[in-house]
Amino acid sequence: MINDIISDSLTRIRNAGMRKLETTKLLHSKAVEALVGIFQAKGYIESFNVVEEDKKKFINVILKYDEKGKSVINELKRVSKPGRRVYKGKDEIKRFKNGYGTIVVSTSKGVLANDEAYKAGVGGEILCTIW
Repeated sequence: MINDIISDSLTRIRNAGMRKLETTKLLHSKAVEALVGIFQAKGYIESFNVVEEDKKKFINVILKYDEKGKSVINELKRVSKPGRRVYKGKDEIKRFKNGYGTIVVSTSKGVLANDEAYKAGVGGEILCTIW
């Protein structure tokens, strides 16, 4: 049984990128679906879709590579873990990696990217960072 479905999903994406796989399959939850939606909106993955197999839902993620065949994701890191939660205010999540990276934040208004959370004026739990 998996205790942390978000870190499992990030690890599956990271491993598939290192092996240069075209797709990977993630376990479904609303938080993971919102996370992958942010990755697609920011251009880190090609696309994703939710499928149901044997009364269980999965998310198929199509990974994105540059013209040299290298994954566009340089680093994908889980920040807030079940044993140690990390919370930041709206002023602390303004920029990441000089604007080249993205912080994914779980806020009272849903799972948002750092720039959207800053515009909305909310802070929250830092789920992961990607660049």
